[in-house]
Amino acid sequence: MATVKKSRLPTRVYQLRIELANIEPCIWRTLLVPDTLKLSKLDRVIQEAFGWTNSHLHEFRMGTKRYGMVDVVEDLDWDEEDALLDERKFTIGSVLSDDLDYFEYEYDFGDGWDHTVKVEKILVPDQTNDWPMCIAGENACPPEDVGGSYGFKEFVEIMANPKNEQYEETYRWFGGPFDRRGFDLNSANARIRRLR
Repeated sequence: MATVKKSRLPTRVYQLRIELANIEPCIWRTLLVPDTLKLSKLDRVIQEAFGWTNSHLHEFRMGTKRYGMVDVVEDLDWDEEDALLDERKFTIGSVLSDDLDYFEYEYDFGDGWDHTVKVEKILVPDQTNDWPMCIAGENACPPEDVGGSYGFKEFVEIMANPKNEQYEETYRWFGGPFDRRGFDLNSANARIRRLR
């Protein structure tokens, strides 16, 4: 008879506030994630909470260590000390120490979407918080491939002015109107729940 491997139960739940750098007004999300969550899955949770499409590379930077998709990235330019570590082999609980209260997450190295991740609280897990979820947030995520923070600023200006000569083309490229303030907590959590 085969034994079923049980996943380890969480002993901590991290409340993380994630802010997209270099954008005003601030685009942010607050997540609850168990300490047993692999960094590779944390990437997916962040993607779904913000509304990114996970179509580009990413990296976590925690202290002096970097974690990412080692099977995709050829990391030959880095010396051994700076080598990219396989995010599939580490849980968030194994990499966060009690004195590490923030870390960085970069998505899409071309557009350079830098996120600051602050550990706001460490909670005791219970039946309402021991799985990944988004509990708050504000403002819509920039569209993919918009050209980083500068391109996003230009995109917002164009989409706010139907008389702009680039409005019609940009509207078609995006696929409709853009609500800069738009963020739907329920939709974010529905996307996160599909990851289970």
